[in-house]
Amino acid sequence: MLLSIDVGNTNTVVGVFSGEKLLEFFRIASNEKLTCDECGILTRRLLESIDIPPGGIDGVCLSSVVPSLTQAYEEMSRKFFSVEPLTVSTSLDLGIKIVYDNPEQVGADRLADAVAAYHLYGGPVIVVDFGTATTFDYISGSGEYVGGAIAPGVETSSADLFKRAAQLFKVRLEPPGKVVGRNTTDSLKSGIIYGTVGQVEGIINRMKEELGVDNVKVIATGGFSPLVAELTSIIEEVNLTLTLEGLRIIHARANR
Repeated sequence: MLLSIDVGNTNTVVGVFSGEKLLEFFRIASNEKLTCDECGILTRRLLESIDIPPGGIDGVCLSSVVPSLTQAYEEMSRKFFSVEPLTVSTSLDLGIKIVYDNPEQVGADRLADAVAAYHLYGGPVIVVDFGTATTFDYISGSGEYVGGAIAPGVETSSADLFKRAAQLFKVRLEPPGKVVGRNTTDSLKSGIIYGTVGQVEGIINRMKEELGVDNVKVIATGGFSPLVAELTSIIEEVNLTLTLEGLRIIHARANR
């Protein structure tokens, strides 16, 4: 069994694979102060909840954008599971070619997304990942990771708005039903949600035009992907476990 761990700035997603089958996945808060022991105890409890003993794990693949947690989860892998972890980076054979100006600057989660998207859907493909940041990544038909765009995430940008505007207040992030809000709550929902939809459509259409591609698949992942996908036809499919699938594919490639 493989333990796949995707450490983001806001959330950490832990998945358990038996071969190519994802048995279960968990979403927990990312606390950069967690120690190796705390990571281990928490992860073991998650596994126990689905009746998987620590000894049942024989592989760990990790992507992380939080350096302190990268080290904590690497140490956890060795101490609690007696497994040398595979940490995603551009030094690995990913099965795609990175043509970014500085490949080392591509986040491990974006690499995992790109690997999974190309492996599962072929290319050209655009991946939109709705996390702390909303990222847009383009992988060509020949399997080249070309680059993309990084924007503030839905919650990130809205939280800053609520913080800076004295008379505005936090609202539930859901579509109000109409673009023209008749009260402040619905006006905020409209601006945040439909603003995100407009951003997604605008950036993807500009990417297509700039790259000279039209027949390109658009795959969305991340917590807000189902909500946004319901409001636009530009997203063809939502895959909430895309990053975990990428980690599985990368691990399998490294151990074939």
